[in-house]
Amino acid sequence: MPVSKIRHSALIVFLLAVLLAACAAPAAAPTALPAPTDAPAPANTPLPAATAAPAASTAPSASAGGASVTYELVAANSEASYSIREQLARLSFPSDAVGKTQAVSGSITVNADGSIDSSKSKFTVDVSTLKSDEAMRDGYVSRAILQTKQYPQVVFVPTAAEGLPATLPTSGAVTFKVTGNLTIKDVTKPVTWDVTGSVANGEATGTATTTFTFEDFNLTQPRVPVVLSVVDKITLNMKVDLKLKP
Repeated sequence: MPVSKIRHSALIVFLLAVLLAACAAPAAAPTALPAPTDAPAPANTPLPAATAAPAASTAPSASAGGASVTYELVAANSEASYSIREQLARLSFPSDAVGKTQAVSGSITVNADGSIDSSKSKFTVDVSTLKSDEAMRDGYVSRAILQTKQYPQVVFVPTAAEGLPATLPTSGAVTFKVTGNLTIKDVTKPVTWDVTGSVANGEATGTATTTFTFEDFNLTQPRVPVVLSVVDKITLNMKVDLKLKP
């Protein structure tokens, strides 16, 4: 997943900053020893004051001395979707209503110390383009639930990642959590995504999932004759492909 690669790159930048600072620091001049004398010092003669050791040079912090890195979403390989469990009148068993779109964009910027720069990180989904297997459902979701003419975008701003291993792999699978602020219509609330990702060949890919209720974002539950019931739980999924911005 993207954050695993981002944190790995940030760690490399930090180590380089420390190494460069150490190489650039001038070597301390050796302290001259007092010249030996043949005659012993009088008893009341004070000993020479100890020479203070030079203060250790402090390497600049990674955030001050290193540059941030930005990863951009590859829309062609990414996708956003919702999933809602419903009971349709024409079926004798519940099923999942799933709507998808590839109208996604965004990027994430990470400082040299590994923290996310939220002011430069954002992912946007054009929810007016969501499509399911039912045109009538799509029209209802767009018109009555998301009101896409007024609020065409859903926005997520990541703020932190938790659960990454102490030693980040340069390849292989990782599982962790990403927290941030999700805005649907005119409501913004913090959410946590469960992320499963992998890093390979200089590219980070993964899927992120979060759930919430209709009430959490002041959304109206469907009330139509063809739908007998709807579970009060919305699942959002993001399939992402991130590449380092040149």
